[in-house]
Amino acid sequence: MPHLHTHTYATTVTWTGNLGTGTSGYRDYRRDHDITADGPPPIPGSSDPTFRGDPTRWNPEQLLLAALSQCHMLAYLHLCADNGIVVTDYVDHATGTMTTDNTGSGHFTEVVLHPQVTVADPDTADTATALHDDAHHLCFIANSVNFPVHHQPTTHT
Repeated sequence: MPHLHTHTYATTVTWTGNLGTGTSGYRDYRRDHDITADGPPPIPGSSDPTFRGDPTRWNPEQLLLAALSQCHMLAYLHLCADNGIVVTDYVDHATGTMTTDNTGSGHFTEVVLHPQVTVADPDTADTATALHDDAHHLCFIANSVNFPVHHQPTTHT
């Protein structure tokens, strides 16, 4: 049995949307907030514009999608380095689907990652594509969600 290691993370979310009357009414406050942690710059957050959020700020749904995409990429690049595959470019245009019901509750039903990878050696393209399966199984975030996370990679040379 593998030895388990515990990693702890801390963030702070501070609501900045009080317009003077707090949450006295649904339209009387902004959904703006800042997400901070020791070290990196703050992330300006809000809700999705559908839910009265600021479209110039990150919403939780985008951040979840970004976390899945980042985690997959980082696991994938690690596997490529370990397997002698030189990746020279990586971009992922991830998409996610969320459904809501008439009570206001909702959940993600699926996320699809679309990594477009460029490798230096054409002879490694097939292995590079196959490593996405392994990266998916290594991704901490994908292993933590209760909806399917698919990947549809494209490998270029």
